[in-house]
Amino acid sequence: MKLKNKVALVTGSGRNIGRAIALELAREGADVVINSRSNRDEAESVTKEALEFGVHAIATLADVSEKSQVDAMFAQALDVFGRVDILVSNAAIRPQKSFMELSVEEWRQAIGVILDGAFYCTQAAVKPMLENQFGRVIYITGDGAYSGVAKRAHVSAAKMGLTGLARGLASEYAEKNITFNIISPGRMDTTRNNSFYADPASMQKVDDIPMGRLGSPDEIAHACVYLSSDEAAYITGQTLHINGGRGYY
Repeated sequence: MKLKNKVALVTGSGRNIGRAIALELAREGADVVINSRSNRDEAESVTKEALEFGVHAIATLADVSEKSQVDAMFAQALDVFGRVDILVSNAAIRPQKSFMELSVEEWRQAIGVILDGAFYCTQAAVKPMLENQFGRVIYITGDGAYSGVAKRAHVSAAKMGLTGLARGLASEYAEKNITFNIISPGRMDTTRNNSFYADPASMQKVDDIPMGRLGSPDEIAHACVYLSSDEAAYITGQTLHINGGRGYY
């Protein structure tokens, strides 16, 4: 119960990595706010799973690219729990598009969900963190942001922006007991919207992974628990790559 009496909000937590993170935080004693952009059934399903750990949990719908919706989500969280101690900014989109065919709208959509969403959520979260002199903020990126992936320059740009955001805020709030870190998953065993990928089978490849397997969302979740705990109080502004040795960045 490393996170007992803490409150965590995890964006994009209706499925896959976000779901695993939210449930592992709950397993360790944190009350959790589950977020989905529009799928209430998924959010409520994860909420029910979290409640089985004996914590409190609520489901929220919010498009994190819309500041008004983020503000409403945090207002609900604060109304129910009175605090937010842990923010995991996991919500993302990963559409593929050739750079010269990329429209301004598609560029802004990626930036909006990934980078603007983290900005809106972090601003909303830091206020109660300052009041309680405790905060843990974790941004989820991905290997593609560091290695580069054809037809996903807009996604990589948005996710690399999270690195700059985390490092800048780590310095700004270092004396306030608020840490900012990044977890970069490698190739994970998750369900995906295959329309985002020109070659969906490539996301199941393991021959270029030294460990010879896909990663598990639970492995990302365990790292989130550690970075959210008092054990990681001296770690801030860092990037943890969980990728089976596929890349050294």
